[in-house]
Amino acid sequence: MKKGKRYAESAKLVEKNKEYEIKEALELIEKMPKAKFDETVELHVKLGVDSKHADQQVRGTVVLPNGTGKTQKVLVFAKGPKADEATKAGADFVGAEELIPKIQNENWFDYDVVVATPDMMGVVGRLGKVLGPKGLMPNPKSGTVTMDVTKAVSYTHLRAHE
Repeated sequence: MKKGKRYAESAKLVEKNKEYEIKEALELIEKMPKAKFDETVELHVKLGVDSKHADQQVRGTVVLPNGTGKTQKVLVFAKGPKADEATKAGADFVGAEELIPKIQNENWFDYDVVVATPDMMGVVGRLGKVLGPKGLMPNPKSGTVTMDVTKAVSYTHLRAHE
């Protein structure tokens, strides 16, 4: 099978059996001829962990330097000063119990992320059947159940806008 000119030029830059450091590999990728479409780069990492053991699970999130380009709308369940804090942080929707009927009865899902303070989880828990399947249920592991609503809201906006 015949390969293209760009591929042939790129292949000349790479030494077949050499292992590259990450920085060196990225510099090499930058030198390669560009295609006429959005290119992707795949990274394979051998971590040497056994995923069968619970203490060796690998999970994480990465904040991309240019974000996704999509604007994230944030809904925050909070009361009192925390609600004011969320509004100042730039949350698109802020409220408490009064939002429950709107979500349940009107199928209102005009937001991408739901953040809640721990004291509001009792209220938000009632929405589990509706928010859960859509992947919107607040969760302490993902940082969406927190007292630091400013950080959570600004982080979700940061992920979208950078």
